[in-house]
Amino acid sequence: MIDSASYPRLSRIKTPDDLRLFDESELGAIAGELRAYLIESVGKSGGHFAAGLGVIELTVALHYLYDTPVDQLVWDVGHQTYPHKILTGRRDSIHTVKQKDGVAPFPKREESEFDTFGVGHSSTSISAALGMAIARQRQGDDRKVIAVIGDGAMTAGMAFEALAHAGGMDDEPNVLVILNDNNMSISEAVGGLTKMLGRATASRTLNALRESGKKILGDKRHSPPARFVKRWEEQWKGMFVPSTAFEQMGFHYTGPIDGHDLPLLVSTLKHLKDAKGPHLLHIMTTKGKGYEPAEDDQIGYHAVGPFDPSKGLPEKGAPKKPTYTDIFGDWLCDAAAADPKLLAITPAMREGSGLVRFSKEYPQRYFDVAIAEQHAVTLAAGMATQGAKPVVAIYSTFLQRAYDQLVHDVATQDLDVLFAIDRAGVVGPDGATHAGNLDLSYLRCVPNMVVMAPGDEAECRQMLSTGLQYKGPAAVRYPRGTGPGAAVGKDLSTLEIGKAQLRVQGSRVAILAFGASVPAAEQVGRELGLSVVNMRFIKPLDKAMLLELARTHDGFVTVEDNVVAGGAGSGVSELLNAEAVLMPMLHLGLPDSYQHHASREDLLAEAGIDAAGIRVAILKRWPKLQDSTAPLSAAS
Repeated sequence: MIDSASYPRLSRIKTPDDLRLFDESELGAIAGELRAYLIESVGKSGGHFAAGLGVIELTVALHYLYDTPVDQLVWDVGHQTYPHKILTGRRDSIHTVKQKDGVAPFPKREESEFDTFGVGHSSTSISAALGMAIARQRQGDDRKVIAVIGDGAMTAGMAFEALAHAGGMDDEPNVLVILNDNNMSISEAVGGLTKMLGRATASRTLNALRESGKKILGDKRHSPPARFVKRWEEQWKGMFVPSTAFEQMGFHYTGPIDGHDLPLLVSTLKHLKDAKGPHLLHIMTTKGKGYEPAEDDQIGYHAVGPFDPSKGLPEKGAPKKPTYTDIFGDWLCDAAAADPKLLAITPAMREGSGLVRFSKEYPQRYFDVAIAEQHAVTLAAGMATQGAKPVVAIYSTFLQRAYDQLVHDVATQDLDVLFAIDRAGVVGPDGATHAGNLDLSYLRCVPNMVVMAPGDEAECRQMLSTGLQYKGPAAVRYPRGTGPGAAVGKDLSTLEIGKAQLRVQGSRVAILAFGASVPAAEQVGRELGLSVVNMRFIKPLDKAMLLELARTHDGFVTVEDNVVAGGAGSGVSELLNAEAVLMPMLHLGLPDSYQHHASREDLLAEAGIDAAGIRVAILKRWPKLQDSTAPLSAAS
């Protein structure tokens, strides 16, 4: 429970209705308590941190002025919503964020009526808010809809598609877009939009002059002098500030204003609250505001583990075994040294995808395209047509956003692009929006693709080299975190395409394991005396080995860190069916449902694909396996 002595105002706020009972003069003190409580809470639990600190004042102002949840507040990405969650009924449970059965790390409709739209991927807020506003206007409902989007999220094409639609409608939708401009996404924002927004820091005087001119000359729709001055102003102002771009798209632009000046925020939002048509409010904020270590290291404090707020993040201890992301980052630099044609692309995930070292050592061959996954993949396709070897480093869940480009622009043309797919399979605490549970299914069906999944760290490096050398589209998908601890060399050796590896020679039943499931499958195989195969390739499958195993075994078990529907196990069944081989099969994998947020270990156990779950499932299907001398039948 919250300490009422330390938080005399915040302790009285369970919902925004309670917040609105306070006098406006107390909002600054409430914001101060909210910031302190966020620091204390995330210090205990870990979680997304710096982004939330940057929107404390905005969150307080929005919930104070708007009748949420009647008025709809749509947050983009969700990294910044911990303060929102604290003010909307989850104050006393915020310390459980990301934990099993705890508070979700992103807005989640099932969790709260104040979370109006589920979020995890970026740049969705304007489209969602516009859809809400259109539906409400058709119902004669004049409640307000507000979208809060960061400058990083504004780099995605989807955001501009929504702006273009909203600004071009004849029946103008009543929607307010708040652009939270802090020059940061997870790391520094990049691209032309960032440069344009950067010019806004010098535009406050110009905005003041514009507002004074409006009062003198009147409404531009009814005053010829005002229309002339407006056109002149837009042409001149467009060289210095970003308002022209938004206004020419049909939005009424206000700003930029200081997003930490709470009285200014409140007064500005009061003015915009009842304004008709599409409006855009541009606010300038600081990621990590109010906690000096986070302001100084905005990347390091984006998402944190538990820490002591009085000391900051703990010093890094002794080096741990490398993660799969580390393996990729080191391989990329080594491969670039050997192949000058290699180019690396990331959609705004330099840190998460392990590209920091490469970006420093090979800056001319490194391309951060901002949050633009579709562009990233087609950019790679264009590079490949000219003889380059592009490597697209991307999370599994984010590659979903560029599926058409992968199919149409890369695979259809059989172009030489390597996809290094991080966070594949069960991811864990970030929940369903960040899970990579679908990639084997959606990659396996694409013609021309080679799809690989390593059973350990050394194999991951070999597969990356294999994909680089392969002439055509290839994908290596690997999980978050560490593997079993296999020693990783420095060479760039490759694997034979489509060749599986027999890990354990057993009898009666063969476990066919894909990717991260190999260590658990190997443990079970040794315990029960079963054969275990590290399949390595999802596409193409090792047809010769599968047919030989089918001849010498009584049943197959497939295990994958992917949904069973359409996954690697389905591929095995299809191959055997095509060869007219009848074989008892047990497919183990992830369920046909969205998993909640919990640790990776909890979710694997829940799905029954940890060692204990695999063993139970096999013995349930073939109980006579416990007797090494008993023959198996198709049903036993």
